[in-house]
Amino acid sequence: MRRLIVNADDFGLTAGVNRAVVEAHTHGIVTSSTLMANGRAFDDAARLAKTAPRLSVGCHVVLIDGEPVLDAKRLPSITSASGASFRDELKSFAIRALAGRLDSAEIEAEASAQIRKLQSSGIGVSHVDTHKHTHLFPAVLRPLLRAAQACGVHAIRNPFGPRKPLKSSELLTRPNLWARYAEVRILSTLAAKFRDEVKCEGMVTPDGTLGIVVTGALDEKLFRGIAAIIPEGTWEFVCHPGYNDDDLKSANTRLRASRETELRVLTMPQARELLLQQGIELISYRNLIPSGTAP
Repeated sequence: MRRLIVNADDFGLTAGVNRAVVEAHTHGIVTSSTLMANGRAFDDAARLAKTAPRLSVGCHVVLIDGEPVLDAKRLPSITSASGASFRDELKSFAIRALAGRLDSAEIEAEASAQIRKLQSSGIGVSHVDTHKHTHLFPAVLRPLLRAAQACGVHAIRNPFGPRKPLKSSELLTRPNLWARYAEVRILSTLAAKFRDEVKCEGMVTPDGTLGIVVTGALDEKLFRGIAAIIPEGTWEFVCHPGYNDDDLKSANTRLRASRETELRVLTMPQARELLLQQGIELISYRNLIPSGTAP
């Protein structure tokens, strides 16, 4: 059996992203989304989520870029020297995480605050993941698991991909993906630790993710290539649909025109047909949650 969750990240970033997420759900293959509690269009996203009852909504926990939900003065290990916002540089965040320079209590408190903000808005939070996949680091994963459990959330993204990558021919023709692919392969050494930690906490997670390597480059050809290599089990396809409007142009993101391309891919009729031909069942995070614990 092959099952696929299609999760749209960055819900709440802008009104245009919000509109695209709902369109990709109602007219396409998106089954789940993760909402940014500190997104500038959070209120709009929370309102739209209630108009799409079949869309599974999780919390896109942000620990890098933007401003925290809690007072930044309470979070010195994860905020900038000015004390007003998170650090913007992923590589420096990774170094601090691997060097043990992040305070787990700060991460747990901020993650809890973000999850509870969604819940206070009437959203049944089905799962958690993190902006830029920072929870692949154990220093972030452990406090995030504690925060999720304390908030009654029982599912989390597995940010590690399958062992079988895209066909070499796809990678060879996309030199812009080489560095990203190398980074993902190096970080995959943390995958076993991730699975052990999640199992120990009694949480559920898919077998892994697809789409991270091609973030910002996804098109119909790459989507077809990914659909052809989905292994047995339950997997998550990560996507970022949106509209490249004035709001997005002023947002702190490198993904701009690519979001409209992704929206077209996710809503094309061939996308659903291709998955059906491959024998892949579309599900949402709600399908992973044990009965009696659904949000």
